[in-house]
Amino acid sequence: MKYLLITGAALLLAACQSTQSIQNKPIKPVVTATVTTQADEKVFALTDSGLDLLGRNDVNRFIDNEIKRGHYSREQLENFFRQVRYRPSIIRGMDKPGTSLPWYTFVQNNANNVRISTGNAFWQNNAAVIQEVSKRYGVTPQLLVAIVGIETNYGASMGSYRVADALTTLGYHYPRRAAYFQRELAEFLQLAYEEKQDPFSFKGSFAGAMGMPQFMPSSFHQYAVDWDGDGHRDIWRNAGDTLASVANYMKQHGWKSGAPIAVQVSMQPTPQLQQIIDEPTSLKYTAGQLRQLGVVIPAQIANQEKGILYRLEISPGVYDYWFGLNNFYTVWQYNHSRHYVAAVRQIANNLADANANL
Repeated sequence: MKYLLITGAALLLAACQSTQSIQNKPIKPVVTATVTTQADEKVFALTDSGLDLLGRNDVNRFIDNEIKRGHYSREQLENFFRQVRYRPSIIRGMDKPGTSLPWYTFVQNNANNVRISTGNAFWQNNAAVIQEVSKRYGVTPQLLVAIVGIETNYGASMGSYRVADALTTLGYHYPRRAAYFQRELAEFLQLAYEEKQDPFSFKGSFAGAMGMPQFMPSSFHQYAVDWDGDGHRDIWRNAGDTLASVANYMKQHGWKSGAPIAVQVSMQPTPQLQQIIDEPTSLKYTAGQLRQLGVVIPAQIANQEKGILYRLEISPGVYDYWFGLNNFYTVWQYNHSRHYVAAVRQIANNLADANANL
């Protein structure tokens, strides 16, 4: 779903502070647009000296492929590439070392009382649609509220970069992931066409993630939902579309209604168990296998249940140990960080309207 791994507070809510609305108007030929810059950033056209994209073979192949899709003319696409802007801060954001914060710091930054109280207000203001979406998709309501909260603080922090600038900067000036971001750029142009919007009207994170749930364009196409049937999948302002889109993502990735995300376990760390904790996140080990290695897992978890053994540093050098189940892995696929999933769970469990412990 979302592209970036969350390895610290600086990356968790990397979208800058702004909101965006979708206006129902047809796409116009691309015109020169004013770009709001950060104080320490020089922003310049990608057609400036040394950055002329229209002279690059990969850009012209991209244009040829887009013309075949029938959405834009060559003139419009060439004009688009003349108007995108190179954003150095985007490259800096991608290259910033991912220094993982300890859980006790991470949780205070991302699942604090303010996030929870704001979530309660969001739930109260959207109670009917939250309940309807939850019932339709079989995804617990507090999870939906928690994800919108941790992603963008309920729409307050959706990103200030033009998505066109972000995806083009990364697609043509970030070789390590160029192919991925070029595909996302193609998805984005199709999105703008389908939503009948000027491509330069969309704002998002420095990686091109958009709206309250921070969907990348490909995830938008696969999972975004027009909940109210108005012809738009408005994940920027429409709570129903946003919540249904998140619920659809969770359902499609295997969310099990009524099942927990994780259970706390007790264990004496051994080299073998630490190796299991350090392995890539996957549903590899059963509860029965871990019990044989000395992990004490609550009795309600059947031996055949597969999960993920992980730990959270609750104070310097002190850890709690957990067994993440199928629903843990489902949320992890939304954002590849165990801390992220644990924070989502904590927000969900602390919402006043929550009636089940995840």
